[in-house]
Amino acid sequence: MTLIDTNVILRYLLDDIPEQTDKAESVIKQGSFTLPEIIAEVVYVLTKLYKVPRNEIKSIVVPVFNEVEIQNKEIIVNALSIFSETSFDFVDCIIISRKKLLNETIFTFDKKLSAKLK
Repeated sequence: MTLIDTNVILRYLLDDIPEQTDKAESVIKQGSFTLPEIIAEVVYVLTKLYKVPRNEIKSIVVPVFNEVEIQNKEIIVNALSIFSETSFDFVDCIIISRKKLLNETIFTFDKKLSAKLK
């Protein structure tokens, strides 16, 4: 299994640099995995650089998980749902998802996030 980074996922999703897209597809098909931190960066780049609307991010990113393994998949998919429905940044959505699905105790000074965690 090969760990793939943000750029590989973006090339695979966007198909904007054909030779890199082909290489990304090849690596993914051979067996790959990624990390929640990398998905956070993918979400950031798609929303900030490519101006993809928040409510479209989940439908773009989740299909990748059919071909790429990801740690804590259920938490990340849930966080993508929260992201599409709120104004929280994606990392906060992961925290909210961890609270919801794992019932973890979370401490924050962020008042908006703290209210959502209750």
